[in-house]
Amino acid sequence: MVKAYGQEHVYKHPWERVTSASWRKFSDPENKRTLSHIVEVDTLNHKLDPESGKLYTTRAITVHAPGPWFVRKIIGQDICHCVESTVVDARTKSMQLTTRNISLKKFLEVEEKIRYDPHPDNPNGWTVCRQETSIRIKPLSALASMAEKVEQKCAEKFMQNSAKGREVMERMCKYLEAESRGIAM
Repeated sequence: MVKAYGQEHVYKHPWERVTSASWRKFSDPENKRTLSHIVEVDTLNHKLDPESGKLYTTRAITVHAPGPWFVRKIIGQDICHCVESTVVDARTKSMQLTTRNISLKKFLEVEEKIRYDPHPDNPNGWTVCRQETSIRIKPLSALASMAEKVEQKCAEKFMQNSAKGREVMERMCKYLEAESRGIAM
């Protein structure tokens, strides 16, 4: 069984500000309370392709294991390690992030894709964020009804965390807007 969902959100901020906020959301101390499921974020590499102008970045993200408490008890682990791959194309104003878990894979597979693009109705002022997430519980495949319930609980937790992430992004965008105007917050 696979639980998949998609979300779309419009930031009423220009693409440059939203993508800057995306890079800074984990490092801002004020956001650590809101994003309490994030334990650590480390940049593993980054490369700017001189021909295409695209920036390629890979980050390691450590999170508290998703899902209900009893799943963490069963698997005996409270931490999950993930890899985030990002491609930024400043020429076409596109930022794409793909995050996958690299630990707990024999129990759970999660893939999250996020894309930031200028909004077609206001490309200089707004940014559209499209997020797709798929969650697959593996060892419970034979117990389909239980797997569905666990996947649903995981999806609910991911959606709660997505809402927190949007809250942080909005706060970071407002901070960056004030910073660009020379206003202290």
